Amino acid sequence: MNKKIVIIGGVAGGASFAARARRLNESAQILMVERGQHVSFANCGLPYHIGDEIKDRKKLLLHTPQSLKERFNIEVRVKTEATRILIESKEIELKDLSSGEVYLEKYDDLILSTGAAPLVPNLPGINHPSVLTLRNIEDMDRIIDWINTKKPKTAVVVGGGYIGLEMVEQLKEKIQSLSVIESNAQLLKPFDPEMAIIVEQELLQHNISVFTAEALVAVEGEEVPKVRTSSGRSIEAELIILAIGVRPESKLAKDAGLEVGASGAIRVNDYMQTSNPSIWALGDAIDVRNVVTSELAPIPLAGPANRQGRLVADNIFLEKRKYRGSLGTAIARVFDLTAACTGANEKTLKRLGIKYVSHYLFPNNHAGYYPGATTLQIKILVSPESRKLLGAQVIGKDGADKRIDIFATAILGGLSVDDLSELELAYAPPYGSAKDPINMTGMLAQNNLNGLVAVISPVDLVDILKTEAKEKIFLLDVRDEAEFNTGTIAEAKNIPLNNLRENLGGIPKDKRIIVFCASAQRSYNAARILVQHGFNVCNLSGAMKAWKQVEASSLLK
Repeated sequence: MNKKIVIIGGVAGGASFAARARRLNESAQILMVERGQHVSFANCGLPYHIGDEIKDRKKLLLHTPQSLKERFNIEVRVKTEATRILIESKEIELKDLSSGEVYLEKYDDLILSTGAAPLVPNLPGINHPSVLTLRNIEDMDRIIDWINTKKPKTAVVVGGGYIGLEMVEQLKEKIQSLSVIESNAQLLKPFDPEMAIIVEQELLQHNISVFTAEALVAVEGEEVPKVRTSSGRSIEAELIILAIGVRPESKLAKDAGLEVGASGAIRVNDYMQTSNPSIWALGDAIDVRNVVTSELAPIPLAGPANRQGRLVADNIFLEKRKYRGSLGTAIARVFDLTAACTGANEKTLKRLGIKYVSHYLFPNNHAGYYPGATTLQIKILVSPESRKLLGAQVIGKDGADKRIDIFATAILGGLSVDDLSELELAYAPPYGSAKDPINMTGMLAQNNLNGLVAVISPVDLVDILKTEAKEKIFLLDVRDEAEFNTGTIAEAKNIPLNNLRENLGGIPKDKRIIVFCASAQRSYNAARILVQHGFNVCNLSGAMKAWKQVEASSLLK
């Protein structure tokens, strides 16, 4: 099959396609065009070179035009911009950015791997030289050069997403005064507020100033610029990193009349074809179907882009197969914590009217008796009808990566909570527990769905306490008296679990009993006692540990 294939853009998706295409077909003519000067680099590693964790810059350069030519016989033209697609003649107009020459190239199949560009809002002072973004090698070099030459003592990272928080972590040792501002009411938008607050508290413990629900409105001053926020706050910042998100690079496709979605991303079918069957698109530039919700939206992650590149090559040279969609599985290290999520969050499920139940769990990452055990904070969202997992969020010092990958596998594989409870996972005291946290989340959800005890989430309890419905509930704290005296939920009554049976007369039967302890284990036992004595009872999921996170989050602000 002597096809001519032109790829616009390299990095994850384009380079992955090119290598797979060559392995599948030795005779195809493959041309890769890249607007920048680096065709294949590890963009997820950029913050870690800025922070000196990755010391050798060359480690980030995965392939060069020469190496792609030598190994895969792929022609690469860097500093070359695709300016126009001529669909009827199946030609692409290219511009050599060094010489200014404009010329046409024929194609049989065109691959759009144009990626996404950092969002730069049109605000006063936004073009100040201290305002920098991070998307490619050139951006990274500019940030490093600014730090080395200007030696800034103050910096603001605008945006509390993954890239923003990675930059905060990497700048901590280089900047004396470091702040992060986020326009949303919480950091890490894919997480629910009561989980994201854990990360915010970690930043505060490392002397990072955090300002949520505050948007950037201007950069003021010349010599020593200041960031002004929507609340009127002014923060000195000799270095300003914009990490407020990205927008799909879809202008080339739109100008050619290809279909784009509401987000501006390129629309593709299940096989990654655009509205023109000879033109394919992948990576950060496209809308992707969410596996859980079926919504279409950009999911700018390297993993999906790599898999899409491979799939497109297979669909051109082998039998066609569909892309199954993306889960948005993501992970970030923030100082001593790892925060990971997959699938849908509670905000999304509520917005779409998808039925779910939520469960919180606070297990050790490995056997508690083995030295070094630390707590994992897990939230899962489960369909009460199918009993399948809809989403999961895991935060902890160790073991979050392992568990989120299992949860992601479970969602894609359509596993139920019953399956989770029975998974046979590797166990030795340094690595896990005989009942792994994954098994425990399945068992917890089973107890609820099988009717052994009803569960209420702390988020739903917040809503109840804001309405007249609070008169119809009775809050019961079954911790020991000393624990109760350290703080509880307002108006809760304390009956320690060991004294519960002899004090049943003090509990009203005409109200809904919401029982809680420190982490929901003792309160589960209490709930089972109360249910069997005829009480209408709910166990507070996550108990006081989850409630304290809700109290600290935007949900109660």
